[in-house]
This record gives sequence, C-alpha cells and structure tokens, in this order.
Amino acid sequence: MPITINFRMSEDAADLCPVKAHPDDAAFDLFARQEVTLPPGNLALIHTGLFLEVPAGYEAQVRPRSGLAVRHGLTVLNSPGTIDSGYRGEVGVILINTSRQEYTVRRGERIAQMVIQALPEVVLTKVETLTDTERGAGGFGSTGR
Repeated sequence: MPITINFRMSEDAADLCPVKAHPDDAAFDLFARQEVTLPPGNLALIHTGLFLEVPAGYEAQVRPRSGLAVRHGLTVLNSPGTIDSGYRGEVGVILINTSRQEYTVRRGERIAQMVIQALPEVVLTKVETLTDTERGAGGFGSTGR
C-alpha cells in the first residue's frame, strides 16, 4: 500500500518537481534550483526548491547519482543525507567536486536521488557486555581485500 507524502515547490522551482525516471525506480530525481560552479575540490549546498512533509516513521534519504559521479566526479558529501519527518525547510543537496576539473551545475539538472525509507521502531538498551561473535571487533578491512 503506497504512502502519501505531501510536498510543495518554491515559486521559482514549480517546474522542478521530483520524479521517477521509470515507474519501477527506487528513487526520485532531485533537480538543481540554481546554477552553481564547483571548482575542483570544492563543495556547495545546492537548493532544490522542494519542501517535504515526511510522515512520522519514515525518512527521506538523499543519495548521489552514479552518472554524475562516474562522468564528473560529483557526489553527495553527506551520503546518504537524511530528511527527518519533523523538517519542513527546503531540501538541499551538498555536492562536492572530487575531480580535477571545474563543473557547472545548471538549473534543472538532476543532481541527486531521493529514497523514502520506512523506519523500524528501535530501542537501544545499555548493557555491560555484548555477546561474542567469530568476527569480534575486527573491522576496517580486517577480513582482507
């Protein structure tokens, strides 16, 4: 059963509503509201003109677009970015240019993807010890290549 998420667009971004490129896509494309030039190694907060009303028990995740990453070295810096149900401000995307060439984000360009995710109810319980596992505390490459 689908959930309904209300949204609105700023007046200067009425033509930039989030859309799915294909009906079975997992994510909605997000579009840049303004033009921004990103020199190599720089980052910028790109406005989308999108305002969401995410229901309690859900979050919206902002993720990079693979095409921008592989072709231009642009990625979402805080990936995935989380939009909580209580937030009502404009959705922004923090893009960073990891390439060696300047890149200009154009108004209307697809800059990120947004996935709506249900959140399980979680209770954290503080304890004195945790159960042992075969892996233990091994991490950060401890299992090899």
